[in-house]
Amino acid sequence: MQAKAVAKTVRIAPRKARLVIDLIRGKKVGEAVAILKHTPRAASPIIEKVLNSAIANAEHNYEMDINSLVVENAFVNEGPTMKRFRPRAMGRASQINKRTSHITIVVSEQKEG
Repeated sequence: MQAKAVAKTVRIAPRKARLVIDLIRGKKVGEAVAILKHTPRAASPIIEKVLNSAIANAEHNYEMDINSLVVENAFVNEGPTMKRFRPRAMGRASQINKRTSHITIVVSEQKEG
């Protein structure tokens, strides 16, 4: 049985969020939360929120045991990009891309044995 949580259109670049998500993939949820609490990156609190949501979904919707949960799958996809313009020298303008992310975390019960 699997439980998942998704955060869509989060205002952080996917490349930066992937660095943090790679730290927790395959870990037990308790260990994953501890890693996220002590990782000094902007994506850490956002990903921690999604992980806690996945844990709550597993407990409430599927009545899984929290102590046996493992982060089975975690990935970040690119969301829509907001395009902004910044004035530059000699009357020109350059485009600024404000990237967004779709963060997905899937937890499941660890198989005994």
